Amino acid sequence: MKKSFILVAFATLAFGFTAQAQTNFQTFYDFGRKHFTTTLEGFHVDKWGNTFFFLDYDYNNRDANGKVISPNNTYFEIARCLNFWQDSALAPLSLQVEYNGGFGTWGNMAGAFPVNNAFLVGVDWFLHSKDFNNTLNFKLLYKKFTGLYSKVPLQFTTVWGCQDLFGLKGLRFSGFADFWCEGENLVFLSEPQLWYGFGEHFNIGGEVEFSYNFAGLEATTGKKFNVMPCLGWKWVF
Repeated sequence: MKKSFILVAFATLAFGFTAQAQTNFQTFYDFGRKHFTTTLEGFHVDKWGNTFFFLDYDYNNRDANGKVISPNNTYFEIARCLNFWQDSALAPLSLQVEYNGGFGTWGNMAGAFPVNNAFLVGVDWFLHSKDFNNTLNFKLLYKKFTGLYSKVPLQFTTVWGCQDLFGLKGLRFSGFADFWCEGENLVFLSEPQLWYGFGEHFNIGGEVEFSYNFAGLEATTGKKFNVMPCLGWKWVF
């Protein structure tokens, strides 16, 4: 299941930068898992902070002839950053609350598995260039799963965005890296993305998913560390 977290910084509005609220729809082909994934993603700002969400669907439930007939996995994430002290020395610091959860199947609906509810709360620290073309967030979050033990109930996240990369207008490099614990195991996930925008709405690009101990991939690939390249397009509404 693809996990996405690619929009520019959560804390952007808190520093007086008027980022346009955005909703976009993405379609990727995952060359590692050999199926399509769609993502509906939104980033919206207001005077109290900002809200980010996305909803993923994987399309790999097949009939007896091997034809894809429905999604087989879904994952939802929503996060809210709060900042009421925008004119103080602590302006780069925001409070964050977040929810993650999902559901999946395998073997053409032969079995199912939960992506356990996870509730997160913590802080976000935002860095940026003078023109806001380059942004970087660091997040430290307490992470509590429902029905799943975690030896270290924390998540560390970094999110970055580089607009007009190498001076080429429309070229964007963005992504995230997450570290958290499930049971006794450290889990790592990162999805750097490269997009090129054609006009205001249409983008083409791709991502490479780097993961360690993520989403049970070891059972299918035989490896703890996996690399999954994807190619896709994005429509910005």
